[in-house]
Order: sequence, then structure tokens, then C-alpha cells
Amino acid sequence: MSSLRFLLSLCAVGGLAMGSSLDEVKIDAGRVKGAISGQLVVFKGIPFAAPPVGANRWRPPQPVAHWPGLRPATEFGADCMQLPFPSDAAPLGTKPAEDCLFVNVWRPASRSPKLPVMVWIYGGGFVNGGSSPAVYDGSRFAARGLVFVSFNYRVGRFGFFAHPALTKENPAGPLGNYAFMDQIAALQWVKKNISAFGGDPGNVTIFGESAGGHSVFTLMTSPAAKGLFQKAIVESGGGRNLMGPMRQLSQSSGGLVSAESVGVAFAKKAGIEGQDQAALDALRQLPPEKVVDHLNLAAMNSPTYSGPMLDGKIVVESIEQALLAGHQAQVSFMAGANSADIGFSFVKTMDLVFAPFGDSKAQAQAVYNPQNSTVVSAIGTLVAMDRMMIEPARFAVRQMAAAGQRAYEFRFSYVAESMRSQWKGAPHASEIPFVFDTVAARYGDKLAPADQALSDAVNAYWSAFAKTGDPNGEGRPNWPAYAPAADVLLDFSEQGPVARPDPWKARLDLTEGAIPKSK
Repeated sequence: MSSLRFLLSLCAVGGLAMGSSLDEVKIDAGRVKGAISGQLVVFKGIPFAAPPVGANRWRPPQPVAHWPGLRPATEFGADCMQLPFPSDAAPLGTKPAEDCLFVNVWRPASRSPKLPVMVWIYGGGFVNGGSSPAVYDGSRFAARGLVFVSFNYRVGRFGFFAHPALTKENPAGPLGNYAFMDQIAALQWVKKNISAFGGDPGNVTIFGESAGGHSVFTLMTSPAAKGLFQKAIVESGGGRNLMGPMRQLSQSSGGLVSAESVGVAFAKKAGIEGQDQAALDALRQLPPEKVVDHLNLAAMNSPTYSGPMLDGKIVVESIEQALLAGHQAQVSFMAGANSADIGFSFVKTMDLVFAPFGDSKAQAQAVYNPQNSTVVSAIGTLVAMDRMMIEPARFAVRQMAAAGQRAYEFRFSYVAESMRSQWKGAPHASEIPFVFDTVAARYGDKLAPADQALSDAVNAYWSAFAKTGDPNGEGRPNWPAYAPAADVLLDFSEQGPVARPDPWKARLDLTEGAIPKSK
């Protein structure tokens, strides 16, 4: 009898019934059939919410309808509606559409239960991005014994939009930050369904890059996401308020124009006046292309697009304010940025580059421009990069460590061999194919053995962290947990992973001293 129970339990693991195959799983909305790929099983295009179209445009994600029979899950669903960016480092693999709230799962073909789970949140400035790019393939994580999940969230004006008519329709909220609501809904889906794929809903790591990294911070500091994950990784996601203050959803005294006012300006541009139900109906009837209205990474600074906002339900304070107050989720944490990361500088003279350093201007000139370069754009970008990405990563790791959380800092300095004549350092987002170990998809026949070796190491560190909260193991160079006095990070360099005191400490200390105090 005990042997029979054992066999039954084996068949039941991962939501599989007796007689079903490895690629069939039963979840809350119905049964899905994925595809077996070697030692992995892959499920794509599973709806985690109702289509956000028609009356569901600019509403929180709604429950998905139950489907009868066996739903095919072998192709990506559409990425969310956007104007693709031609120079995107992760080009979309599907045609964007407004019906886009899909989740994808990679898992080992074994029926092992309670595997650690990794959930990826893509970047793209909140106006571009999706889960379909080849460099986001989760196969290598699954091959290391993880259940890997990716999903889509609304971007651009579909993801961030406020209007007085929406507030009247749903005065209790949540409102405005529909992209973050989608992310929370996807994590709730994981908590409810991932055990059917062999995953452990109590061992979930969220990770993201750029806007995805910002999203990880938002989820760590949002009361609406409490308890949905146990570890977090931020790649080039900032951590301070240096892109400027967020808008309030509704107008307050002083400050920026409200997100509602931005929504009214968009409606007016689209020929829609008023703040009543008729105006809202007309907005929801606009063709998706009219809502995009040319918005993408090349044209983000639009007076008719608000971006993330303080809505009082999902986003209740800035990331910097939350970290300074210790309001973040108490989870194991890892963060870092790239050696030639993103930074925006528009100043025209060296004096203006160094003016923010005040009394420390001479020291800043010495560490940022020791060769007395006259190229203002290069030095300005270097200073802006530290302010936007490098120092905020250190700040976030320090805050987590000070709160007693296990925290690790990295810098990604590696440049693929084929790009060393073009790149002086690792640009923004260039670490992603190394994290996913999809460098072959990124570099093709130009992939060098050293590129692959570093990719294997990075993927192993990330995978180990997802399993235990500690990235070390398997003979890799030791990555010590962050301690402010030592200020040691792991540098993914052209010599391989190297743990060492931050060589840019003097720069970052000056940058930290010049940052306005958060209000």
C-alpha cells in the first residue's frame, strides 16, 4: 500500500494527474500543454489576467476566465502594445498587442517538487520591453534546477495613466500605476500556481534590469507586494530619486503637474474633452496606436506621458525615502551596475559638470578627470553615470546591510571580445546575456571561449543566490556579503570574477556627498 501511495505521489507532483505527460499541467484557470525541450519543459503564453482591452483598459488586472479542455502553451503571447525601439539590445520576438498579459515558465523535466523560483522583470524605460526576446530565454536557469518565470506588463500610457474620469470611476483605487499592478498580479499568479510546475511559492527571487530593476525596488517598498517574494536582485536599477521626483496622481500644492493633468493633456491632444464617463469611454475606444502616439525609448520625454507616479496604494513613497526609512522588504538582496552604464549629461562646460560638488569641486575634478580632458560630454557622462546608477546601487546595498539583510554588490565590467574595439566599458544592459547565459544568442559566431566562461560563472552566481540567498559555491571565487567598512564588491572583469574593495570608492564618496538630501 505504501508503494502505491509513493507512485501516486510521484504522478501528482507538479500538478500532473495519473496518465498525463510531463508537458501537461493543471492550474487554477485550466489545463495547459507546453513543450518538452531536452531535459526541460517550457510553457509559454499562459494568461495570468483577463485581456486589458476595451472596458479593462486602465483597470487593475482582472481575473482570467477559466478555459475548457487543454490549452496549448508552446508560443509566446504578444508583448505589450508599444512602438518598438530599433536599437533595443533585446529586440522583441512577437508583434506587440494590447492583449498581452501572459506568463512563461521553464522547468526541469524531472518531477522534483519545491524547486526555487526566479521571476524576471524586463527593462525598457517603462515604454518598451517584453518577455519574448531570445536573450531572456530561461533554459539555463531551469537546467540548474530552478523554475524560471517571465511575464509581460503594460508599458507606456497603457501602463501609467491617470485621468479625473478614471478617479471618479474607481475613487478607492488603485489607480495610475497599471504596470506595477500587472507585476503584482503576476507574482500572485506565481504564488497560487507555481507549485503545479514543481516550484516552491515560498522561495521566490524577483530580478530585473533598468526599469525592471526599478520595478524590483518598487515591489520591495510597496505594501501591495508584501510576502510575494523572498529574495531580490537589481541590475542597473538606480535606487535614488536622481531622475527627479515622481508625480502625484492628483494635483497637490506646488510640485510637478499631476499625472491626472498629464492624462487630460493627452486626451485633449486626442480630441477628447471633459472629465465624465463619456470622455473615459472615448479614451478607451481609441485605437491602441493612438494611445502609443509615437512613445518609445527614443521619445520618452513627452508632456502627455506621466511615467510611474505616487498613487497612495501601490507606490506610497519614493524608493530613496523608503530605503532611508527602512521600509523595504526584509529579504536577501543583490545589486550592481555596469562599468559604462547609462548617464545623461547635457551641460556645456566643465565648470557646470563639477558645480554640484560644491566645496569638493577640486577633489571631484581630480578623481573624475585626472588627465585634464577637455571633452565635456565624456566627463559629464561619467559623473552622470555615477549619480544615476553606480552610487545608487552602493547606497541600496548599504541600506539593506545596515538593516541586517544579507546583501551583495557587484560591478559588471566585462566586455565581450568582439566588442572591445568599440566599447571602453560594459554598457547598460550588456550584462543580461551573461546573466541568462544566452551569450550565443547575443554574439553568434563571434562568441569567444572567454565570453562563454564568464557567462557560465555569472549564471551560476545568480542561480545559487536564488536557491539559498548566497551566490557562492561550486568552486567559484568567493563573493563576500557587503560590509560598509570593507566596501568589497564582486567585479565581473575581463580577468573573470574578482572580489575586491571598490576601486571607485573615492568617486562614489564624492558623488554621495553631492546628492541632495531626500525629502
